[in-house]
Parts: sequence; C-alpha cells; structure tokens
Amino acid sequence: MNLTIVCGARPNFIKVAPLIRLIDSAGDGNTTYQLVYTGSADDPDVESSLFSDLGIKAPSVFLDVVSTNINVITGQVMAAFEDYLSANNTDCVVVVDDLASTMGVSIVTKKKGILLAHIAAGTRSFDITMPKEINRLVIDGLSDILFTAGISNNSIANREGAELSKVYMVGNILMDNLRYVNGRKPAGFDEYLSSQLGNAFVPSSQPYVVLTINRRALIADSYKLLSLIAAVTSSVGDVPVIAPLRQNAHDAVVAAAEGGHTDIKALHFTEPMGYCAFTYLTSHAAGIITDSGNVAEEATFNQVPCVTLNSYTEHIETVKTGTNVLVGENPDLLAAAVKDMVAGKWKKSGIPDRWDGRTAARILQILNERVQDNKKTE
Repeated sequence: MNLTIVCGARPNFIKVAPLIRLIDSAGDGNTTYQLVYTGSADDPDVESSLFSDLGIKAPSVFLDVVSTNINVITGQVMAAFEDYLSANNTDCVVVVDDLASTMGVSIVTKKKGILLAHIAAGTRSFDITMPKEINRLVIDGLSDILFTAGISNNSIANREGAELSKVYMVGNILMDNLRYVNGRKPAGFDEYLSSQLGNAFVPSSQPYVVLTINRRALIADSYKLLSLIAAVTSSVGDVPVIAPLRQNAHDAVVAAAEGGHTDIKALHFTEPMGYCAFTYLTSHAAGIITDSGNVAEEATFNQVPCVTLNSYTEHIETVKTGTNVLVGENPDLLAAAVKDMVAGKWKKSGIPDRWDGRTAARILQILNERVQDNKKTE
C-alpha cells in the first residue's frame, strides 16, 4: 500500500505523526508513504525541532504554496497537487482537519479517482459563515473513508448522509502523541523558562496557569481582547499566568492593555514553545485558558482544568466527559471560571472513549483493508 499523507499547517503534522511512526516502526515495506507539505521548506512554523519532538522525518515534498488568501491557497494547491499526483502513484491520499489547502487536495484527489481518507472527520461548528466549516463539509462529502474521534462526530457524518460503511470511530489521534511523549521533560526546559521569564518564578515549585490565544478574529478585536485579559488578571489572584504567545498575539495583548490602562503584570510572556516543551508545560499546569480546540483536548487527556474562549467546540466530549468549560467571549463567565480554577474547584471529569493511544493502529488497519478492497474492484 502506497499512501500520500498531506499536511497544510503545523497542527496537521502532530495529528499524522502517530500514523507515520507506526508505518516506520513496521519497516516491512508493505506500506510506504510520502509526506507532503503544501507550504514551503523555510516555513518557520515547521521548524526541525517539531519533527524531532514527534519522532518523524520532515516532509519529502513541498508544494510551496504561500499566501494569506484562502481562495488563492485553494487554487494554487489544486494546481500543484495535480502535478504531484500525475508524477507519483498512490493508492490513497490521507488528509487531516479543515484547511483551505486540505479542501484543495481533496478535490483534486477525487477528480483523479483516487481513494481519499480524512482524519478528524465529522467536526462541525454549525456556523456556515466560517470558512473552515465550508471546508469541512466539502472534505467530508468527498471522502471515501471518514475517521472520527468520537460518537458525536460519527452522528454528524451519518446525519449529513455519509454511508455507514465510510465512517469509522477510531478515537482521538492526538492522544497517541501524548502517550508517546509520556510527560517527559525536554532537556534544558527549566533553564529555558528561567531565561524567558527572567527568574520571576519557578513553575516546577508553584502552581501556574497557561494562556494561549491564536484566533485571528479575537486578536484583531482589541476591545474584546482587553475585556478577557482583564477578567483573567483580576481573578487569577497570586497565581502567575504563563503566556507562550506568537508575536502578533503578544503585541495585540500589550497594545490592548496599554490602550485600556490595564495592569497585566500577572502575565508572563514567553516565545512560542516546541511541541514537547509546550505539552510538558500544560500537563503540569493548575489550569489552562485557551481558544484552541487541540489544547482543550490535550487538557482533557491530562485531566487539567481548561477554559475555552469559544461558545462551541468541535469535540463536545471534552465538555461532557472531560475538563473543558466553554465561556465564549464573556468576561464575567471567564472570571468566575478562573477563580474556581485557581481555587482548585473544578467539575468531575474522565477520559473519553477510545482516547487510548491506539488510534493510529486502527487507522492503518482500516486503510489496508479499504485499499485492498478498492484494488479488487478496479
């Protein structure tokens, strides 16, 4: 079986890494793959440490599509990936998540009549004004194999008309990585944090909260951002907040605080961290405040209290079973949740079904079966 595994952004690599490690560890030649990145080789978001942390090799193919316009990205990826498929035989294309580049790859794959598998299928916000929601609908609609993380995702796929034979609840593949990392502390972690935080405190010896902000719409809304930051700093008490933010988010927070004359001394900014370092930091936190679904999922696995700055989640099991609480962009709800978090008062939680670290094994077995079946009908 020859697979083409396509990634369009940093989080995609994290989700396909367990599948790649499994193929590499078998080493029997029965399954081969090429890892394709739709971006460029010099993209700073896919630094070499990411691949060493994940235990996989860097992509072997780059489509070199670089743009901020999602329609341009879609068109250029379609053209570049069509050239790739014309020059490379593949039994199945594996895509992940919901990017414009992922949608472009999916369209070309089906036009070529090649088997298409989607990891993290069936996720919905039910907000059709979101570009990613349109991408999800198109990708799932085209896919021959839909790998879902939970029963709610299965229900969505089935409700939208996907045949039962196409949908497989394999579990959350992010958890395979967390079990692989196994909470190990990266070399030089304490020294790195000390250099970043100016020895303001020692996270290994006192409780702390982690804050991440990535959503563009929130970063661009200085009034809303200020109200949320003020809610955090006013309710966290003496517990420090470590904020490993990207430069645009950092600048937006600082500008909003200065414009609103708000004290943000409780926030301790660091540079964005590598995968292992960030995973270690969050797994030992007293709590997490985030607008990232992936971070909320990892918090549930690590049983760390988590507040999500969204009114919805694509993985409702993090709320129903896990540690996640949705507060939207309501500063009052956020402040109340943070007070409970630092006081050690949080809801009872558990680990959702099939978050057992065997998702990649299920995926590989199903891919083998479906590819063999597909060859018999050709």
